[in-house]
Amino acid sequence: MELTEAPREIIYVGDPMCSWCWGIAPELDIVTEQRPDLAFRVVLGGLRPGPNSREVDDRMAASLHHHWQSVADRSGQPFDYTILDRRGWIYDTEPACKAVVAMRELDEPQAWPLFTRLQRLFYVDGIAPAGREEMGPVIEDFDVDADTYWTLFDSQAAVKATWQDFSQVHKWGIGGFPTVIFREGDRGHVVASGYTGADAMLESLRRAAPVVGEVCGPDELC
Repeated sequence: MELTEAPREIIYVGDPMCSWCWGIAPELDIVTEQRPDLAFRVVLGGLRPGPNSREVDDRMAASLHHHWQSVADRSGQPFDYTILDRRGWIYDTEPACKAVVAMRELDEPQAWPLFTRLQRLFYVDGIAPAGREEMGPVIEDFDVDADTYWTLFDSQAAVKATWQDFSQVHKWGIGGFPTVIFREGDRGHVVASGYTGADAMLESLRRAAPVVGEVCGPDELC
């Protein structure tokens, strides 16, 4: 029997409209830059999708402002709070999640860049990514055929794939975002549960997934 190395990857579970996911984004960029030996896969968590969406009222706006300020203070990420002064928009994270899933189906390496670009659209540009009108200019910046992309985005296949992500996250028992997991074969190791700095994630990965050829000390759990 031919032995093959079990695939090693970082699985990132998040939602483009999750504020702590926006906070951790630059930390994840550092991690992926320093661990190019590990594949990186985005799985959409579904923070507040479809049936769980809500219209933003005064009470919800105040709660979001509080959370966003906490993220800004801890992570240094920029926020535009003026969107919280507007009324009549729905906090529905399904379209943004589906947008990333559609990109993942067409060209997986572009899924994470789109994820972070949609975060910026929402948190910095103050535009809720509700559909083609809001996300169209973003998609134009990516190397995909726009007609092909939007045909997939509008398909039932994209809806099904998006909700399959949500279901998988539920089966994994993940109840909060962001969550970062290292997977090797059928073995999983939680690298981050909630906002975590790059140094801490890299140290956790170093122990769970030493770089090939790296030798650990006798007292280290590698």
